[in-house]
Amino acid sequence: MPARSGGTVGSELIKELESAHAPFRATYFSFEKAEAARARGITAAVIDYNRPETLRAAFHGCDTLFLLGPNVLTQTQLELNAVEAAKRVGVRHIVKLSVMGADEEEYAIALVHRLVEKAIEASGAAWTFLRPNSFMQNVVTYMNNAIKAESAFYSASGEGKISHVDVRDIVAVAVETLTKPDHVGKAYTLTGPDALTYDEIASEVSKAVGRLIRHISLSPADLKNGMLAEGMSAEIADRMLDLERYYREGRASHITHDIKEVTGRDPRRFAQYAREVAPSLQPA
Repeated sequence: MPARSGGTVGSELIKELESAHAPFRATYFSFEKAEAARARGITAAVIDYNRPETLRAAFHGCDTLFLLGPNVLTQTQLELNAVEAAKRVGVRHIVKLSVMGADEEEYAIALVHRLVEKAIEASGAAWTFLRPNSFMQNVVTYMNNAIKAESAFYSASGEGKISHVDVRDIVAVAVETLTKPDHVGKAYTLTGPDALTYDEIASEVSKAVGRLIRHISLSPADLKNGMLAEGMSAEIADRMLDLERYYREGRASHITHDIKEVTGRDPRRFAQYAREVAPSLQPA
């Protein structure tokens, strides 16, 4: 099975597939990363979503595909290219990493993923959709610098509660769905066990790092200005603001038991994750 590696989910998936001794082929966007993987004993290929021939070559001989596209404006089309390539070379099962609420299409990023889900459903391949809520790891990925430098982080989510989920729990579900036949035709909504506001997130981070961390609630306009100042494109910023609106309206607050149903284990709580990453959130 091919699995794209390099990002938060991809790199964790590679580790877990190795631990499970599952045969797989990892795909990368650069020759350097592919060579580094091969040096570790991983079967690796280089892909370019804009060059279907690289996708067909990477997917050739694989029964199952884990589809995880890049967060760019053209993500839908790039993933559609992958679906078409998988169809052309006879991939039989596609496990797609999607987002919570994709089936409802109530915010921009959900629509990005739902269009791909529909193409997979129409492709003739068996499918499984993983629809996680916001990653706990995003606290480090997107808020790390502000937490370290200012002891604060920012959002336009207001008092909206979010059932953040640990990427490791998402990957545990992914491994099950990639390696066992029981999950075809199923869509799993993956959440943590608690729905927390960002003020509550700040409180948990404060306990973990041993100093006060504040959540500063901004207007959507002010948050967008901050995103643009950091180099984000206006189009991607608008997508992210629409996600903030979804959070603000409380649409991401529900909690499911899908992780335990698939893996047999309870998902991690944010407090546990905060304690684990506390050293990386200390000032330089």
